[in-house]
Amino acid sequence: RMTADLQAKYTKLAQEYSKLRAQNQVLKKAVVDEQANTNSLKDDLKQKDQSLRKAEQEMDSLSFRNQQLAKRVELLQEELQASETKGRKSKNKGDSPSQPSFQTQSVFDEDLQKKIQENERLHIQFFEADELHRQQEAQLRARLEKLEWDTEQHQAVVDSLTAKYTDTIERLQNDKARLEVSTILNVFSLCICSQQQLRKYQTELSNQLKHNSSVIQEKVPFNDTSEYSSTSRSDWPKCCHGGGRRGLKARDAVGQAVAFVQDLVSALLHFHSYTEQRIHIYPLDSSIEPISPLNQKFSQYLHENAAYVRPLEDGLLHLHQSVTEDTVTVLETVGKLQDFSKSFFTYTSFLQKILPYQLKSLEEECDVPLCTASLSAKNRELQADMKRVTSVFEKLQSYISLLALPSESCTAGHTSSSCAVFTQLAACLHGLHDATRELSKHYSQKVVLEQELPTVTQKLRTTNECLLSSLASLTSCTSKIATFFNNNLDFFASSAGYGPRAGVGNLNPLQTETMLRNKKQAAAYIHTLRRARPVSVPYTEALCNRRVLTSSTESRQGLTQQVQQSQEKIARLEQEKEHWLLEAQLGRVRLEKESKRMAQLEARLSDGLLDLVQPADPETEERTGSEVSQSTSMFLVRRASALQVGDEESREHLIKTHYMTRVAELTTQLQMSDSKAVNFHAECRALAKRLAIAEKTRETLTEDMKQANQNVTRLQDELSTTKRSYEDQLSMMSDHLCSMNDTLSKQREEIDTLKLGNKGNSKKNKGR
Repeated sequence: RMTADLQAKYTKLAQEYSKLRAQNQVLKKAVVDEQANTNSLKDDLKQKDQSLRKAEQEMDSLSFRNQQLAKRVELLQEELQASETKGRKSKNKGDSPSQPSFQTQSVFDEDLQKKIQENERLHIQFFEADELHRQQEAQLRARLEKLEWDTEQHQAVVDSLTAKYTDTIERLQNDKARLEVSTILNVFSLCICSQQQLRKYQTELSNQLKHNSSVIQEKVPFNDTSEYSSTSRSDWPKCCHGGGRRGLKARDAVGQAVAFVQDLVSALLHFHSYTEQRIHIYPLDSSIEPISPLNQKFSQYLHENAAYVRPLEDGLLHLHQSVTEDTVTVLETVGKLQDFSKSFFTYTSFLQKILPYQLKSLEEECDVPLCTASLSAKNRELQADMKRVTSVFEKLQSYISLLALPSESCTAGHTSSSCAVFTQLAACLHGLHDATRELSKHYSQKVVLEQELPTVTQKLRTTNECLLSSLASLTSCTSKIATFFNNNLDFFASSAGYGPRAGVGNLNPLQTETMLRNKKQAAAYIHTLRRARPVSVPYTEALCNRRVLTSSTESRQGLTQQVQQSQEKIARLEQEKEHWLLEAQLGRVRLEKESKRMAQLEARLSDGLLDLVQPADPETEERTGSEVSQSTSMFLVRRASALQVGDEESREHLIKTHYMTRVAELTTQLQMSDSKAVNFHAECRALAKRLAIAEKTRETLTEDMKQANQNVTRLQDELSTTKRSYEDQLSMMSDHLCSMNDTLSKQREEIDTLKLGNKGNSKKNKGR
């Protein structure tokens, strides 16, 4: 049982590994894409650097040309000055040579102006190109940093998953080794104990058998079973002591079989479904081009697999519900086994129907141009494996139908024939495990060869991994079923141990019902005999106790009501106290604000100042800003009327000063609000970062909690399996002890009867 649980856990681990492997491939692809983007960005950066170098070279050439032009301008200016000096000298002599010098000077000026404009335009273009290049370089550098950071994050995730997976594998391997060692030790100790007990019981039984046989040979005068067999032997069916325990054992065995068959049904459903999915992907993708008519028909049949596989689980569940502690579980009385046999026959017919299509589909895969010789050989091996699996299922169906015959016709063979059927069924289950193991091995080799093909898509790889996981689960299920049936083969073969005392004939369901009804009546009668009298109390003592109990109950109820009322009153008074404390605090705050406001107004009125003092409290500033401005305006009007100043300039000066003061106050308020907004924004960003960190911490803690829960459930399962195995062993030992006690009691009764018979014979002889 523990090995089966370990196998199931390793199967789940293999499934999780396949999922993690798929995720790892996705992450690797994302990392490769990001690296490609990074390389492209590096190439763009190199190109931008080259363009920057070209621009710098152009700038150097332009500066060199600018220097040349500056030197030329200086030379022209010198020539101009020389020509002016010459012109002045020639003025004194005559005006005729001045006209050509003026024309040359105008030409030089125009040329110089053009060169200056061109130089200015080139400077502007170079400055714009330099700014644009700097912006692009900054953007590319920021993007490059972001991509590098994303790459590091992806790599960290991949490393963490790899480390986690390796740690889990190592831990599970250590657990497996430890459990195997403990299992071997337990089995060894159990074998030693059982052998010692068996030897002890054998010696005791041999001694008792010798003694009883000697007593019978010496003391028993006649044997009433040799003659008149029709009257001495009873036709009532015998039932060994502990029939309820046998029923519990049968129900437990059928319950375990139900769990194994559920796993088998799940594995078969996944195998057929993923086979259908693979048909639509390979050798032709149905999303691109239509598949062959053969594969279409095969896909249609595979789509109906649930209608043939699910009844297996339902039939065994109904069989498990029909097996109870109060029923005699033998092949003649288990009627629900016929339904399971019919469901198995239906599924076997379904396998026979889809086998030719499956073989032809593998042949179509061999006809693909890219199919290699090794891949064709694997397909042929898979064809042989599918034929073998179908033939094994047919054998299983024939054996199950043989086991269901006694409950259908009420006539069965001898116990030896049923034992032979059970033995052949166990061998056939081992053959099914071998066939599924070979199928899984060959399919895994085929998948490895297919992944080397250049036309393999990601969808096909994922489907192949799912198919391999379903085949692995199917192999583990068949192994568990074969091991379970082999371990319980003795019980199944001896489960038909009910029958007439003579050992000839079969158990009739009517006899079973009669026997169970008589057994229940006898048990009820013995229960009524063994029922103890209830403990009673004297009447006077009961009356005194009732008075005391009634008075104490009434006083306790009254005190409880008083306590509840007092608690409600205290809670109400506490609420009122809190309310009045809050009211007092609010009144104190309002009084302080009003006193400050009155002091400020008195100071303004007494001094007559135009400058407004900013309130210390920001809430008072926001609430009384409009009131202060109105009071100030009224104060200015009263001041102007009191002084009766007719000068317009002084009045404008006062108004200008007032509004400038208001503008300054509003500016300070705006600055304060901006600073507060910036502070709040920074706090919000910090809180957002802390929230993200808290979310990550919560996710990690959740994962840790899930792992802890999984470990707890795993340990609970191991504990339950160990407990169940020990209980089964104890029940078997108790059954054996009960049977031994029965035989001993019968032998003692026979000895007592023989002694009494000998005494009676001796008295008769003396009387004579």
